[in-house]
Amino acid sequence: MTNTVALSKILHIREREKNEAQSAYSQAMQFFEDAATQLYRLLKQKEEAEESYEDSLQHTIQIDVMKEQAAYIEVLNRQMMELQKKVQLARSEMEARQATLTDAHVEVKKFEKIIEIREKEFAETVRRQETMAMDEVSIQQYVSQNNR
Repeated sequence: MTNTVALSKILHIREREKNEAQSAYSQAMQFFEDAATQLYRLLKQKEEAEESYEDSLQHTIQIDVMKEQAAYIEVLNRQMMELQKKVQLARSEMEARQATLTDAHVEVKKFEKIIEIREKEFAETVRRQETMAMDEVSIQQYVSQNNR
């Protein structure tokens, strides 16, 4: 039984590690979602700016306005490139955290299974000892009855 006490302490530590990994994964996932949402909004802005630019090409506009629109679209393109890098880094971090969480979960399950097996073995040993003790008592009773 002392083996399961030590294993239970280790299990408690592994569960704490798993909870920390879960928290880190949740934070990484939130960071990824935030970055992806920013990228989506920026893509939407770019799409609207390009539509506006295409519409303005159909009409007579000043060159300065056209240059401003083109420059704005270029700025959006640069921002999108930076955000795409940020999203990719966030995705990589999230995947790494997920792998860590999976490993921690596996470790917890291993210790739970080991404890379960040891407890079953202990219960079986106790049951065998009780059976042997009962057999011994029965034999002694039989012998004492036959000696009378």
